[in-house]
Amino acid sequence: MRFSPENRILITFVLTRVYLLGNIFLKNAMKDKLGQTKMSKLVWQISLPMVFSMMLLAAYTVIDAAFVTNMGPQGANANLAITYAFPVQIFSGALGVGTGIGINALLSKSLGETDCKKAAKVVGNGLFMGACIWVLFLIFGLFFAEPFIKMQAGDNAEIVKMGTDYLRITCCLSFGQIGYTVSERFLQSTGKTVLSTISQISGSLINIILDYVFIYPLKMGVAGAAWATVIGQIASFVIAMTFHLIKNKEIKMKIKDLAPSGQVLKEIYAVGWSASIMQGLISIMMLGSVMILGFSHKDPKLLQGSFGIFYKIVQFALFACFGMSNGIITIMSYNYGSQNKARCKECLKYGMIMTFVVTGVLTILFEALANPLALLFSLNGESDTSKVTELVSFGLRIGAISFVFMGVTVSIQGVLQAFRHSIMPLVLSLLRLAILIFPTLYLLTLPDNPETAIWFALPVTEVLTSIVAVVMIVFSFRKTMAKLDEKTVDNTAA
Repeated sequence: MRFSPENRILITFVLTRVYLLGNIFLKNAMKDKLGQTKMSKLVWQISLPMVFSMMLLAAYTVIDAAFVTNMGPQGANANLAITYAFPVQIFSGALGVGTGIGINALLSKSLGETDCKKAAKVVGNGLFMGACIWVLFLIFGLFFAEPFIKMQAGDNAEIVKMGTDYLRITCCLSFGQIGYTVSERFLQSTGKTVLSTISQISGSLINIILDYVFIYPLKMGVAGAAWATVIGQIASFVIAMTFHLIKNKEIKMKIKDLAPSGQVLKEIYAVGWSASIMQGLISIMMLGSVMILGFSHKDPKLLQGSFGIFYKIVQFALFACFGMSNGIITIMSYNYGSQNKARCKECLKYGMIMTFVVTGVLTILFEALANPLALLFSLNGESDTSKVTELVSFGLRIGAISFVFMGVTVSIQGVLQAFRHSIMPLVLSLLRLAILIFPTLYLLTLPDNPETAIWFALPVTEVLTSIVAVVMIVFSFRKTMAKLDEKTVDNTAA
């Protein structure tokens, strides 16, 4: 069929209008979600799925540890092997999460400014950086896994072998973990947090099922736990990317958007670099704490094994705080990009209310369930694991005291990141994950102190850091709101 010039002009005009109206509709839908929904409802609506998603992320590290510790006579050594490998796992996730947080802040801001072309470029560059991070850990897994485990385990051949096997598998196939931590931000930045949670739940369930099958019926041991973990992570990544491609119609990424853009990467890592370091400091804290406990005058292996289990369980609360922080970043970034001062204030108010509620509930639950949680690691009845669970049970009750303070600090970090600050959130992480925790922990391991004293390091550190965090947010929020007032005046004058 041939069209006259007039008809071709008419058809082009109609198609252009349909395209523009479609874009307006998508932008308005986004605005209705993050820019207009009542804040007291939106904070819970956006953050709770992230909280559950992050807690599930913590869940399968706990389940890995529980299955491994209950393997039988090898359980205690197996627990030490994955404890020694854990800092690298945390660090690989940290680089992905840090990149994801930078993506989240910039993508939400770009959508708030209705800049869909830039949003597509952010997604493409996020995937590019995820691939680069995976290559780094592939190299580490192939060449440095064994020396890293030996540095902590010494000449214990059994622990070295189990730890090396676990670390090599989880590093070489870490593209699932890194890919998911990046791709989930594509969903969260557009308000589709339920879909990111579904992706996380699916991977977690697969991991739990395969943990049992690989470790017990197939008797694959610690390597089986590693395979279960990476298969679950890959599943989460595939599902999250599928949801993004199908549901995020407002982001039309093309192949050319995968090409690295210096400007986009600079903006992603303006927030992302500090977020990566902040998350990576958890790895440094874990490694440093294990090393400090290794020099203890008490039983070093007992303290290291106990601390490994304790910190994996405490991650339920820590990751819940990260989930709340991620929700705050999404909402605050969007409204900050829209220069909506009133909604920024409401986001801070209701974000902190949510933080107190969620961490308060977690504190009560941990105080009540400390012993049952610890007993999950001594189901095989071995005496070594029984001693560990006694220490862990006591530690969880003491550690739960710090949850509210930890929540305040992490949520404030989210607000600061949404405002494009990088140094202040990093300072808070340095305080709670290195500067305060290491000397406090060392002092509590001195010969005159009982074994149970080490658990007080966490509450002391979190209380002191939260005080600094409150001072920072009061200063930063006032300054940022003043800048928004100036922009509003300038726009009005123009």
